[in-house]
Amino acid sequence: MHFTDSHCHLDFPEFSKSFTQLLMQCEEHAIKRIIIPAVEPKQWYSLLELTKTYSNKHNQLFACAGIHPWYLQGLSTSHLDDLACFIKNNQQDLLALGETGIDGVIAKEQNNISQQLEFFIRHIELANQFSKPLIIHHRRSHQDLIQVLKQYKVDHGGIIHAYSGSYQQAITYIEMGFKLGIGGTITYPRAEKTIKAIRRLPLSALVLETDAPAMPLYGEQGISNSPLNLIKIFNHLCSIRAESPEKISEIIESNINELFFVNSKPLSTKAI
Repeated sequence: MHFTDSHCHLDFPEFSKSFTQLLMQCEEHAIKRIIIPAVEPKQWYSLLELTKTYSNKHNQLFACAGIHPWYLQGLSTSHLDDLACFIKNNQQDLLALGETGIDGVIAKEQNNISQQLEFFIRHIELANQFSKPLIIHHRRSHQDLIQVLKQYKVDHGGIIHAYSGSYQQAITYIEMGFKLGIGGTITYPRAEKTIKAIRRLPLSALVLETDAPAMPLYGEQGISNSPLNLIKIFNHLCSIRAESPEKISEIIESNINELFFVNSKPLSTKAI
């Protein structure tokens, strides 16, 4: 078995001191591919350079470009123009657009729902323009997200990152072409609704993620998350599904391939 972390902020400073050692440990745990979403404009170029520098046949790192709804303060539509330019100039080295989305908590705190919607819709338009999947953030925003995604059709699908929600909400996303990112949420006993949903959903709709260094697993609150925890998340998923671990691993990797590597091949995939 081998694994892909479909959402890990490997370029964050929490990993800088032990970066090469961490990559070696990922290799030892058969975590072969790591997809790294961007969160703000100042990060785009350094993230792209990191993936080019450290990708090899043992550790395949893939960059995404986007603006997270947490990082919109001080930004204007000119930054969306910058994003379009960056994607155009580097589209062969970018796996997807993201992280983007809507955060209901931030919307209330900063009264910026209109700005979040503007940035999210522009990400959808750019994803369609450059034939890329989307990596979508949600928090208390399923209703808003679904409404936007129904109005602005996404041509190449994507991932609903860190999925937590009902079975019916999940089915709605799946019918619109999205995979669901399964992460540390399923390790929390209180996440009963999400666990029940994931137990029933088609395995063909699921991918694994850590969101490291964020989203610590149950019992590890206060400790920085790690891509190495992908194996623990996989084991939790196996405990709530009927299929064998081998089958779950096989299908989930197939899901990643279907979403990211069938119709387009970024230059950084040449090590695969």
